[in-house]
Amino acid sequence: MGPKFWVYVLASQKHGTFYCGHTDDLARRIFDHREGRGSVFTRKYRIYRLVWCEPHETREAAKAREYQIKKWKRAWKIRLIEHMNPDWDDLFLRLNQ
Repeated sequence: MGPKFWVYVLASQKHGTFYCGHTDDLARRIFDHREGRGSVFTRKYRIYRLVWCEPHETREAAKAREYQIKKWKRAWKIRLIEHMNPDWDDLFLRLNQ
């Protein structure tokens, strides 16, 4: 059985605007963002590209990690993304493979 909760970062483009969130269903949540149902912020700034994600066993752990990342400097978030995804590929395309 896979992870129960996820922390994720969306980007509008490489080095663009970021959005960080957590969810218990990563594929559904990213699909909602892409359909304009995720959040007002992601819809307004067209932030749909899943560029980073991390599994967690509990909602509390995922939420704590989300809040930690949200407080980070922009450069730290970029390093986090580029460590896992140096080309800033849209990882949503790999979720159901």
